[in-house]
Parts: sequence; structure tokens; C-alpha cells
Amino acid sequence: MADSIRVEHVSKRFTLRYHRTFKQVTVAKAKGRKISESFPAINDVSFTVAQGESIGLMGLNGSGKSTLLKMINGVMRPDEGRILVRGRIAGLIATGAGFHPQLSGRENIMLNAAILGMTEKELARKYDEIVDFSGLSPKLLETEVGHYSSGQSARLGFSVAIHVDSDVFLADEVLAVGDRPFKRKCLQKMEEVRDSGRTLFYVSHASASVRRMCSRVIVLEEGRVAFDGDVEDGIRYLEYDGNDEEFLPGEEESDEELGADI
Repeated sequence: MADSIRVEHVSKRFTLRYHRTFKQVTVAKAKGRKISESFPAINDVSFTVAQGESIGLMGLNGSGKSTLLKMINGVMRPDEGRILVRGRIAGLIATGAGFHPQLSGRENIMLNAAILGMTEKELARKYDEIVDFSGLSPKLLETEVGHYSSGQSARLGFSVAIHVDSDVFLADEVLAVGDRPFKRKCLQKMEEVRDSGRTLFYVSHASASVRRMCSRVIVLEEGRVAFDGDVEDGIRYLEYDGNDEEFLPGEEESDEELGADI
């Protein structure tokens, strides 16, 4: 089976600046204090993902999950190493990413669709499905997105992304906001993506949704791959207690988290 994603010895460093103004920097230098410090967000990470695999990317906050996903998506470039992705990428890697706050929801659907590579004919064919999936009212779609709540922005962003004909679907923060019915609908739609043979890369803290969605788990610790293998083994490696089981359609609701990493 062909590789869908190939990550080869990838590293990414960020710089933490302790002082912002010219005066603060000057004073700090005069006193021999540090003015900045770099740290590795991703450190020599390598793995491959076969076409059609569903990967759960897990780890504690600050482990580098979102940074890695942004590099796979092409939003960031690695400082070292290389990332190769076969086919079109779609997904939601940040709530409201790519939205213009002064444009309406309808206008932002068209803008995001174009950014994700949809043609005008493709959008015209899928527009009603996108709107219906989002659950946003016609009145709200004519309102500036800057007035939307985080949950409403997530609804709109995910609705566009999930309807793009892609080979790889990336999901980060998808379930971190929004109400429970929409989270359930997102999971069901991502299951359709997975079952269609597309590659799914899913970032989540919720062990139950990872069990449901994924066939393999990669765990990051301080920017390095600490585990890569079986889902249950990965969850045990993280010492997640497994008590966050989300309900399936028709089952009794629980109050446990379905969320992904922010």
C-alpha cells in the first residue's frame, strides 16, 4: 500500500522573547539578562502513514501535536527534515482558521472553499449540504463571522472542510467547542471519511473517540515520538483512565469530554 504521509527527521524550533520594546531589550542586555530563548516544539520526528490509515495523534498539552499537524498541512515549514503528503489535504486545524471577521458566513463559505481547493461547480453542488450540516440559520449566515461564537465558527469551518473531496483529512480542535449533538455529528461524519478509504489524522485527548475512530496511535512527548502502535497500548502508555466514553447514537448521554486539543 502506498504511503499517504511521510515525515522524515522533522524538527521545528520557536523563539520565546522575554522583552518586547526596544527599551526593555536594551536594559536587559545592559544587565546581562536573556532577551530570548529558543525551544524545540518538534524534535527529529519520523513516521509514515499508509493510504487509508486512521491515526490518533495524542499527548499532553504542549507536546507538539498542533505544530506537527500544521506542518503536515503546509501552514508551517519544518526547520529540518521534510514532510511529503500524497494528494489533496483538507480539514480543520484551528477554529475559525481562514475566516474573515467582516465577511458574512455565506461569503466565508465561498472563501474557505476556494482556499481548500474547491471549484465553483463543486461548491455550487455542495453548498446546500454544507449549510445543512452546519445547522446555522439563513439569517446567521448573512451575519458577519466576527459576531459568531467559537462554537458557531467551528460548525462553519468543519462543515466546509468535511465536504471537500480530499485524500487526507486532518482534524484538530474539531470537538473542542460546540454542543454535544454537533460533536456527535462530527464523529459520525469522520467515520464516513475513514470508511471511504481516505487517510484520517485525528488529534484528541479523548481516549473513547480515539478508540472509535483510529486504528493506530502516535504519542508525542516534548516534541518527540514516544509511542507509535496499537490504540489500546497507546492509551495505556498515556495512562488515560478510559472513563471518557462518549455515547453512541441512541445511547444514554454521559457528561464526559469529547474534546480535542486546543
